[in-house]
Amino acid sequence: MLSRSALCARRCRSFHPAIRELSKRKASTTTTDSYENVDVVIVGGGPAGLALASALGSSPAIKDNLTVALIEAGDLTKIQEWSASPGDFSNRVSSLTNASQDFLKRTGAWNSVDQRRTCGVEEMQVWDGVSDARIEFNSTDLGAESSFNGMSRMTENLNLQRGLLRHLADMPQVQLLQKTKVQSITRDSDDKQSWPLVHLDNGRVLRSRLLVGADGFNSPVRSFAGISSYGWSYDTQAIVATLEHHPRGAFEGPNTTAYQRFLPTGPIAFLPFSSTASSLVWSTRPHIAKALLSCEPAVLSTMINAAFRLPAFSLKYLYDRILEAHAAGTPITQARLQEEIQFREKAHSIDPLSTHSSLIRHSGPVGIASPDAHLVPPLVTGLQPGTAASFPLRFNHADVYIGEGKGSRTVLVGDAAHTVHPLAGQGLNMGLSDVECLTRCIEKAILHGGDVGSYTALLPYAQERYLANHILMAAVDKLHKLYTTELEPVVWARSVGLEVLNELDSVKAAIMMQAGANAQQHGSPGWNAAASVIQNASAAVETVSAVVPALSRTIIGGIGNLLAQVNQTKRQV
Repeated sequence: MLSRSALCARRCRSFHPAIRELSKRKASTTTTDSYENVDVVIVGGGPAGLALASALGSSPAIKDNLTVALIEAGDLTKIQEWSASPGDFSNRVSSLTNASQDFLKRTGAWNSVDQRRTCGVEEMQVWDGVSDARIEFNSTDLGAESSFNGMSRMTENLNLQRGLLRHLADMPQVQLLQKTKVQSITRDSDDKQSWPLVHLDNGRVLRSRLLVGADGFNSPVRSFAGISSYGWSYDTQAIVATLEHHPRGAFEGPNTTAYQRFLPTGPIAFLPFSSTASSLVWSTRPHIAKALLSCEPAVLSTMINAAFRLPAFSLKYLYDRILEAHAAGTPITQARLQEEIQFREKAHSIDPLSTHSSLIRHSGPVGIASPDAHLVPPLVTGLQPGTAASFPLRFNHADVYIGEGKGSRTVLVGDAAHTVHPLAGQGLNMGLSDVECLTRCIEKAILHGGDVGSYTALLPYAQERYLANHILMAAVDKLHKLYTTELEPVVWARSVGLEVLNELDSVKAAIMMQAGANAQQHGSPGWNAAASVIQNASAAVETVSAVVPALSRTIIGGIGNLLAQVNQTKRQV
């Protein structure tokens, strides 16, 4: 008996002459004297581009009807053959929401990802580095299924890309053109529909019905389509590294908690990977990042511990000492830094054996942990060799996602369309949501006999994804700006808002669900129940707004807007 998807594919071939003609070609391309016809050309072999190729190649409605080619300038073989020992982890990682995982599972790609190199995040601890106001998120707030799966799952980008490449290896209908650069993109002047012509450095020319830009921030496809973008560079540099630490004590539970502390210089995040390894993403000022990376690794390890524990003004004192030594050409030593920390902790009456001490102990936790041990991450004992690095942070958003006029038959996904601050860990998830939506639009065009490169076929993608991405990007940008000030009224307002929010479990559940902690399978009892909870949470937000003063009410009002978006999603499904 044929599956529903197989019946759909058969039906679309039977009733639409255009699709019947496409299906005759199967996976081969049509070649003329000057170019090769390929229905969908994807430029960029990053996670978004590979995920799109994988989704198109696994769709019953698409795989037998469209030809697909992916062009990547780099060597994908190195990624496909990438291997690391079980305890070593790459420094470029992503937090995949359950919604993103659900999409990858439906395409079949998730089965090719090495699950042993992933880690579920079951809890999050987020707090203000100035006031210590705190909010806690727990997967148990979302019900049994999310409690089992966690709120998200950490994975190395290389692990995900390798899994996608392994999945594509079983799809001969998808051409992978690696180590191949796009020299230029022009228009087919002989064609009334003006299909894009992609000129490659090996002499081949691909004539594409639909050209997809998954080619990153400096997107050649976006330039060809004449799509402008707006944005700015943050005065912030992200330090990344793989951290080593002792395992949690016998009474502390597993290492499945993510920590994030918002400091005036930028947030610092500790992301779990195994019992003794975690990942660092520390956003700070460029001159501080440069000075820290010029020091010995032990200095950076010590400062990471201090950044999660010491008061903000003491951290500023340590930054000054590190910068002074760096300017003098003699980077600060670990011994000198530990002396400074020991003095500061003594001034703050911090017990050197307590959870809140930054001083590295050579033995792991012994006996029963203190009641507040879960509030801070394990003490970092070292960095995995060669993993400490940094890169600049920026905000960038394309004006539109689909080309028009001379830029028609083009569409943007992932970083080619948007670049966001990593403090919310949503960059890759936004790209995967783009891919999932675009795949649905292409499937719909096929099933209705439409032209997959037409403006009509692509418009639903732009309508759905642009607003969703814009709202999230704006929220992340405002959050970054809100927490990089030390003005007392602002600190008070954000602290009150955070502490009130922490007492509203239903609101926190709504925020997690909107961020993708639930797979959001439409029409399921879990979704409907969660939506009912959100309605109750909206009433709670109104109540809080009535008693919280004006500045804090601004923050709570933003939460109300978020809940309104989720309610609208509920009505749509």
